[in-house]
Order: sequence, then structure tokens, then C-alpha cells
Amino acid sequence: MHRLVGSFEHMKATLLLSLCLFPLVASVVSCREKGPAEKAGEHVDKAVEKVKDAVDPKGPVEKAGEKVDKALDK
Repeated sequence: MHRLVGSFEHMKATLLLSLCLFPLVASVVSCREKGPAEKAGEHVDKAVEKVKDAVDPKGPVEKAGEKVDKALDK
């Protein structure tokens, strides 16, 4: 009986460790280069933004904010 309890505790510890490490491993693996679908999506986003700007131009404060965002993004 003692051997069975020890085995169960080891199994719980292994499962807990696996569950704790999974998000870390998943985040490292997912931080790779952008795929073609993501790049295409960004192009679509930029095109929509340009159309929106043509219809409703941005003011000077909004333009300055975007410049700050771009500078911090790099």
C-alpha cells in the first residue's frame, strides 16, 4: 500500500510540473517569425487604416501619438 501511495504522489508531482511548464514552453515556441497569413492580415489592417484616414483625417495629436507608438514598438 505504501508503494502505491508513493507512486500516486510522484504522478501528481509530474502532472503538476507538466501543467506549470506548458505555458512557458508554448510561449517560447509561438514567438517565431510571422507567417504568411499574419503578414497578409497586417497588410489588410494597414489598407483599412489608410481608407479610414482618407475618410476621416487624423488630427495633430493623434498623429503624434502614432509616432510615439511606432518609436516604442521598435
